[in-house]
Amino acid sequence: MVTPTRGVLRRNRDFRRFWAGHTASVVGSQVTAVALPLLASLTLGAGAAGVAVIATASYLPNLLLPLLIGHWLQRRRRRPVMIGADLVRAGTLAVVPVAYLLGFLSVPLLVVVALVVGAASVVFEIGSFAYVPSLVDDTDLADANRATQGSTTAAQVAGPGLAGGLTQLAGPPLAVALDAVSYLASALGVAGARRVEPAPPREDAGGILDGLRVIAVNPWLRALTTHATIYNAASQIVTVNLVVLMVTDRGLSPGLFGLALSAAGAGALVGTLASTRLAERLGYGRAFAAALLLSTGTPLLIAALPGSGGALAAGLAGVQFTAGIGLGVANVLSVTLRQVVIPRGNLARSGGGYRVLIYGALPLGSALGGVLGHGAGSRVGVAVGTAGLAVSAVPMLTRRIRGLRTPQQARTDPAGAAPTETAPAGGPPTAVRR
Repeated sequence: MVTPTRGVLRRNRDFRRFWAGHTASVVGSQVTAVALPLLASLTLGAGAAGVAVIATASYLPNLLLPLLIGHWLQRRRRRPVMIGADLVRAGTLAVVPVAYLLGFLSVPLLVVVALVVGAASVVFEIGSFAYVPSLVDDTDLADANRATQGSTTAAQVAGPGLAGGLTQLAGPPLAVALDAVSYLASALGVAGARRVEPAPPREDAGGILDGLRVIAVNPWLRALTTHATIYNAASQIVTVNLVVLMVTDRGLSPGLFGLALSAAGAGALVGTLASTRLAERLGYGRAFAAALLLSTGTPLLIAALPGSGGALAAGLAGVQFTAGIGLGVANVLSVTLRQVVIPRGNLARSGGGYRVLIYGALPLGSALGGVLGHGAGSRVGVAVGTAGLAVSAVPMLTRRIRGLRTPQQARTDPAGAAPTETAPAGGPPTAVRR
């Protein structure tokens, strides 16, 4: 069967330019997350406390700003705002090498830089979520999300290594300067997309909480958000305890532990690339269910992994790779389902509301993971966290969701009535859960 969604990068020049800019942006974000703490540690001699403050500052805008940014973006064209966000990030990072050369670089300055860059990244990412549906046709939306999620996953895999390599070869200040250039490249790519973006509504009486209301009243969005929130909290419980269990309690070397964890990124890239074909073969809902069985079920094996040394690392890598495949598929399907179901007039607000909830779960999960690990031990902490991952899949395994053939069925069935199992298959549909 010939599918109209194949080759959106090849056929759609506007999307291709946007995707190139998006790719430069996510690579820059990953490099920034590593380069700024390295700069503080290697150049300024900052200790763990200083590095932690910088890392917290870069993360904090994800908790404080999404509702405000989503509401603000709802009344504006997204493309010029995204270009502006890239220019802000580039200009802010350019301050760092200048401050280094002039001798006034400091940890407080890096904290401010991390806050500003983090805030601009929130603007760019919420804008991107709301902008893509206006850039491509509905039949190309799945393929477009596969492309953007693929570059995001690849950046997450390669970004830390790239940041470390740039820091070693060029020095921390120059690495940050090169990172600033990546955001300029992103701005040029986004600016190159010439397809006219629809004007925002002139009359918009919606409030700042409307995005949360849309999620609360729509059964599809409610299930997705409940799943992603529980998943992210549980993943932090696992993360906090896994390093103690594997390295401290079971004697796995840090090098082998790091290699085992990197398998998750490789698996996520495979899953991202396979997502639309899997949905085409199985149907949208069944593909989503299969992805969740991998991403939330496989980690249950971690606490019971036998062996030590290389055998233990290989077992952990196998679990991480398999779960990563499911995560890659699920992220693509989730983004597309939200873009299809959310009314076009509420994409930015709802994207902001969704982001607040799923990112807000991360510090709660970290705190709970610390309490569990301290009180009951790291093995219990990992077991509880992986059980939470499995529980997170439950809202997405209902018959009505499994019966979806395409995400468009969810848009035409907003009340959540079960779609017919015999509906003809359409074109292919289309963290941390996204």
